[in-house]
Formats: sequence, C-alpha cells, structure tokens
Amino acid sequence: MNTALDSTARHRWLTDEEQRVWRAYLHATYLLEDHLDRQLQRDAGMPHVYYGLLVGLAEAPRRRLRMTELAMQAKITRSRLSHAIARLEKNGWVRREDCPSDKRGQFAVLTDEGFEVLRRTAPGHVSAVRQALFERLTPEQQKTLGEIMEIVAEGLQPEEAGADLPWLR
Repeated sequence: MNTALDSTARHRWLTDEEQRVWRAYLHATYLLEDHLDRQLQRDAGMPHVYYGLLVGLAEAPRRRLRMTELAMQAKITRSRLSHAIARLEKNGWVRREDCPSDKRGQFAVLTDEGFEVLRRTAPGHVSAVRQALFERLTPEQQKTLGEIMEIVAEGLQPEEAGADLPWLR
C-alpha cells in the first residue's frame, strides 16, 4: 500500500486479499469485454454494447422498446443510446418510431435485417462466451459466480427515485 494513501485512519482500506480479488475481477472483466468486442467487431462489425441493444429489442414484444427503457436495460446514458441507435439505423438494423401517446417519446424497433444479423451473429457470440467463461469453470463455480453477481447487482440497484442513473442523464 502506498504510504501516501495510508495517511488517514478514517478510511477502511482493502485488505491484501480484498485488493487481490478486486484487481483480479477488474482484470478479468476488462479482458472479457475486450474479447467479446473483438469477436463481435470481427463477425458483425459492431461493439458488444450494440449487440446487447439488438438482443434487448429482439426479446421485446413486437421487437420494440421505448428508448428510455432500452437505455435502462443497457445501463447507458440516453445520449450514448441515441448515438448507438443512429449507427444501427444507418446499418438498417433498427428504426425509430414516434410514440403516439407521448409526443416526446420514441421507440427503437429491430428491423427484419437487424434480426437476421443477430440470428447470424448469435452462434459465434455464444461460442465466444462459452470459451471465455463457462468452459473455464466447473458447474459449481458457474453456480457460485451467478449467485455472487446476483448479490452484487441487487446491492447496486438504486432505491431512490431521484438517483443519478445513466439512463436518466
């Protein structure tokens, strides 16, 4: 530990073991995201976040979601979503539709072409996820990882309505 960081007793610093786990987590998640981004760029010319948007739309009723709901699912800002949807629109994979009940609202709609890209890309993506994560873990480790990630996600869910959430920015 850097002694400059250790100058105050008010903070509870990570133990050596916690620091090891934290850095291993960061290292693995950065490498996994990079691995999946490279696979999707190679196979479909899109980053992982765009793939996630297409999946979210494919799983939605009538393959359409309000833009705010899609931003919330993807955990990204409305600005970043708008930029991503513009790129996906340019490719012909998504289109926007105005919301008839809310003049300011818009829907993102997965096109047939976008659905076909997703259908062709999904097997390679699933293979990349299996190879990078699941094939490296025993079934018990997979179960434990799932339980851990559910606990972490649950603890990070915002409780107050006015929280500073990306999809509200």
